[in-house]
Amino acid sequence: MTTAPDLTTPPPSGAALVDGAGDGRGSWMPTLPMIATRFMELRKRRGLMIALVGVTIGIPTLFLVIRLLLHAFAPNTYGPAGGYDIFTALVAGVLYVFGFIVAATLGCTAGSVDLTDGMFRHLVVTGRSRLALYLARIPAGLAIIVPLVAIGFTIVCGVCAFAAPTTLTYQGVKVPAGLSRTGLEHWAADHVEAVVCNFPPTGPNFQVTVVCPNGGPVINGGPASGTPGQVPPRSNKAQAVQIADQYYSDYSTHFLSPPTSLMVEAGLWIELEAVVGFIVGLGLASLLGQRTIAVVMMIVLEIILTPIFARARIPHFSNLQRAVVGLATAHLEPKALPLAIGGARGVDLLPESTTVAVCVIVAWLVGWTVVGAWRMMNRDA
Repeated sequence: MTTAPDLTTPPPSGAALVDGAGDGRGSWMPTLPMIATRFMELRKRRGLMIALVGVTIGIPTLFLVIRLLLHAFAPNTYGPAGGYDIFTALVAGVLYVFGFIVAATLGCTAGSVDLTDGMFRHLVVTGRSRLALYLARIPAGLAIIVPLVAIGFTIVCGVCAFAAPTTLTYQGVKVPAGLSRTGLEHWAADHVEAVVCNFPPTGPNFQVTVVCPNGGPVINGGPASGTPGQVPPRSNKAQAVQIADQYYSDYSTHFLSPPTSLMVEAGLWIELEAVVGFIVGLGLASLLGQRTIAVVMMIVLEIILTPIFARARIPHFSNLQRAVVGLATAHLEPKALPLAIGGARGVDLLPESTTVAVCVIVAWLVGWTVVGAWRMMNRDA
């Protein structure tokens, strides 16, 4: 005699796992194991990691090591390896550009690796949420690029701080660093010839006559003809003090080594640029479904389009220009750094408020995350 199965008997425990009800498989929130898997997937790509380390750490380190060796063997020919000028040049000219490019490359790789390796179908059949699979790539990628950029930047800060010059060269003259306005005026009174010959005075009230080493007397900042009449030294000193007072605001922005506040601000700014590059590259590669074109588009955006939009004045399109993320990050650049995207600060850069710049950056981060996640959720397996 056959008996009917008991329909009220609960299914085996394994069935719940298959249906995804007990392990959070259908949740849109990525789990730590998912993030760790994405992290290991990127870290094991040796060619990519070598390129990231070589650009973010290798290039600035090699440059500074060469400068250290040159200064050690020929100190009279080659200046100190560090200092304020070296720091600003490396941050604005190297770390800013290459940090964005390598972060974008990593993001484009993370956004397309499942498709290019043929693993997307296998991920889908596991039952994991596609949104969770996409979001897991963000902390995994940032866990790679943020420390690499931080290490490279720390090396630059360390060398520039500890290998800085001991005297400040300003307007071609060795001037003590860190003087107050009164201190610079006292120094100018004791170095009249150096101040008058190298700090061009402005205004019609300067009647200083001295003989400069490079040839001839100077009156009102220009060469005088004939034999100069000797002006009383007290008058010369008074005029030199006035000249120094005119130059103090510019002198006060020059340092032997980068200030701590500037290093902190520059470090946060460089990391922000890397985060933007990674997340935008991740969304773009997910949208396109492959890496090469996405990387090329990110490089074009950073190297070509951003400088054009930042300096050009296109009638009726200024608001569209301000929507470019590179222009927004340029407006958040520390003021003590030279403008990273070229042009004179405050003159050639398209005006934009800090609030608008922050809103543009947030919009790009959120927008490209939404676009990339949407494309992954609707892609055919």
